[in-house]
Amino acid sequence: MKKKHVLITGSSRGIGRACAFAFASAGYHVFINCRSTLDQLRETNKQILSSGGSCTMLPGDVSDPECVRGIFRQITSVCSGLDVLVNNAGVAYFGLLSDMTDEDWTRVINTDLSSAFYCCREAIPGMVARKQGRIINISSIWGTSGASCEAAYSAAKSGLHGLTRALAKELAPSNVQVNALACGVIDTEMNSRLTAEERTALEEEIPAGRYGTAEEAAQAVMMLAEAPAYLTGQIIGIDGGMI
Repeated sequence: MKKKHVLITGSSRGIGRACAFAFASAGYHVFINCRSTLDQLRETNKQILSSGGSCTMLPGDVSDPECVRGIFRQITSVCSGLDVLVNNAGVAYFGLLSDMTDEDWTRVINTDLSSAFYCCREAIPGMVARKQGRIINISSIWGTSGASCEAAYSAAKSGLHGLTRALAKELAPSNVQVNALACGVIDTEMNSRLTAEERTALEEEIPAGRYGTAEEAAQAVMMLAEAPAYLTGQIIGIDGGMI
């Protein structure tokens, strides 16, 4: 059987790393990416290869369109195109909007939203030509409900929801499915800023009574990667019942 290929952006840690292991275990050749945590990316690559998986490291800043073009040139030197694209790269900003600098706003929007556009733009032609493909955008419940002191992050994720729904309609005639996974509070480094008291208070707001794990998010991503072709344009929540 022909090996499938997946690119996961921001895959040196957290949800992206868990997705890399999940896809590798399912027999995919995994292209892993990050911008700055290269030691963790190398360790992810090492673990996948040592367990018998197939992996290629593609470090680079996916908020830079020229860098994304370079990444996809490397991908096409390995295969004819992606079967799955997981847009996971993301950063957060915690604080009042009035305290944000222009640079803070641009960094969040470019990393959390524009990077998905750049990667989709490069991946789509090959998917359309083969009349198959899956695009999975890693989003957040804050893209639906908004979060105080996370205005830029909420705006970027809301934009990602709009991009997901619009692209799904655009690509459905070509049998390419586009969905988003709207994560609740997942136990990753992004939430490591919380104090023990803040963590406890937040857990009490979650009906499930706990944070989700990166592995649970990766399981949901795999479900979307293998879902029926009629499932497209959806924002799937994995939030322990928060919304």
